[in-house]
Amino acid sequence: MTETILVALITGGLSLLGVIITSNKTTRDVEVKLDKQQAVTETRLEELTREVREHNNFARRVPVLEEQIKVVNHRIADLEHNTNN
Repeated sequence: MTETILVALITGGLSLLGVIITSNKTTRDVEVKLDKQQAVTETRLEELTREVREHNNFARRVPVLEEQIKVVNHRIADLEHNTNN
């Protein structure tokens, strides 16, 4: 009877050890995948941030360009008016 209990304890202990080892390896694998995914996400976020900043720069410059175009159009109109007289 003691042999049966001893065999059961050894088998249970080895099974528990196997589960712990497998669990640790799986956890490490998942952490590696998450780290890679986080790096990809951060890279994409940085790229999107750069694009948004670039877009915002253009959005700030467009009204200035529109005003400059108005001025140029008025100058052209004045020049055309002066040459026609």
